[in-house]
Amino acid sequence: MRMFRSLRHRGFRIFAGGFTGATTAMWMQRVAQDWLTLELTGSGIALGAVTALQFTPILLFSLWGGVIADRYPRRRVLIWTHILMGAQAGLLGLLVATGTVQMWHVYLLALLFGATTAVDQPVRQAYVGDIVPADRLPNAIALTGALFNVGRVVGPALSGLAIAFADSTWPVLVANGLLYGLVAVVWAFTLSGTTEAGPTRGSAGKPRLREGLTTIRSDRDLVLVFTVIGVVSLFGLNFSLTTALMATAEFGRGPDAYGLLSSTLACGAFAGALIAARLERPGPRRVVAAAAVFGVLEVVSGAMPTYAAFMAALLPIGVAMLVLTMTTSTVVQVSADPAVRGRVVGFYYLVVFGTNPLGGLMTGWLSETFGPRSSLILGGAVSVAIALTAALVLRRRAPAPTVEPSEPAP
Repeated sequence: MRMFRSLRHRGFRIFAGGFTGATTAMWMQRVAQDWLTLELTGSGIALGAVTALQFTPILLFSLWGGVIADRYPRRRVLIWTHILMGAQAGLLGLLVATGTVQMWHVYLLALLFGATTAVDQPVRQAYVGDIVPADRLPNAIALTGALFNVGRVVGPALSGLAIAFADSTWPVLVANGLLYGLVAVVWAFTLSGTTEAGPTRGSAGKPRLREGLTTIRSDRDLVLVFTVIGVVSLFGLNFSLTTALMATAEFGRGPDAYGLLSSTLACGAFAGALIAARLERPGPRRVVAAAAVFGVLEVVSGAMPTYAAFMAALLPIGVAMLVLTMTTSTVVQVSADPAVRGRVVGFYYLVVFGTNPLGGLMTGWLSETFGPRSSLILGGAVSVAIALTAALVLRRRAPAPTVEPSEPAP
């Protein structure tokens, strides 16, 4: 099938299997970490602070992660980042199991996990271009998004059920550490020699950060899509925080209900990624349209009166969210020259995830002050506003239709 044509390449199949396992571990850890924070503090502000600390390193270091992606062997870097993420998850699990965990432990390990992720994400995304031909890169990016959401479906559900069964988060965290380590070992022994390309250097020798920034600045389409996705990410893409607060503060539910909300969102996101895998050469207009649809759906979700209605609203939101992010990621990578792809992808992760520290704090404050619904309605309204603004820019940029001169009368 055309939707799965990238899986014909052995290297991508091996990468996809390990990526699915690592993503499952990551989402299990996010749910466990958020629930542990609520158990220790019961505060939405503390939950927002954990989110902010986890994503602040992406704001600071993702550009340099892109430089690393263009300078060092990407497979080797990925192996080490997964070993480090496993160690951090396992350590937090041991602290919980021994009853010695304190809130500063959660803050510190969230910060360290974010620093590792700041390197891992741009390297991983750029590595996809090493193991598939250029004509199948858009499909591989979309399938990677679909697999990300397989983990996003399975991870929260497993985590919520395990926490409810064990009445503790430590089994989830320790299992995550082991799963990260397993992925690193598998990649170390099976991905060697599968790459079709590797990091390329700029004309002046070692890859430099400003080469990637110059590439972005000189491309009007890249500037537009980065602006749209940056604003939507800041105000609208904080669902790990809003779903937790809606489940607990608004509907009075437990960890299993929170995990079910996260899994419902991920089911929609998985469907959205499969839709994106079928799209051929998406452009900035599709990014703008997806942002507008996502914003409208988020406003609607903030008005849902019951837990069941809110859960149903998360399904189409997941579809729109993944069509938006995967379309943006594809536009970014296809537009970038392979020599600077890692740095351009690093800037993409800076814009998409680096805005989460401020967005997480803002969402936590709004939820604590005005209720969780307010952050959803505001985020959706701002997303619609930036989409309409970008649509006007694209309309003004479009060339005026030419009028053929009429034949002179005889």
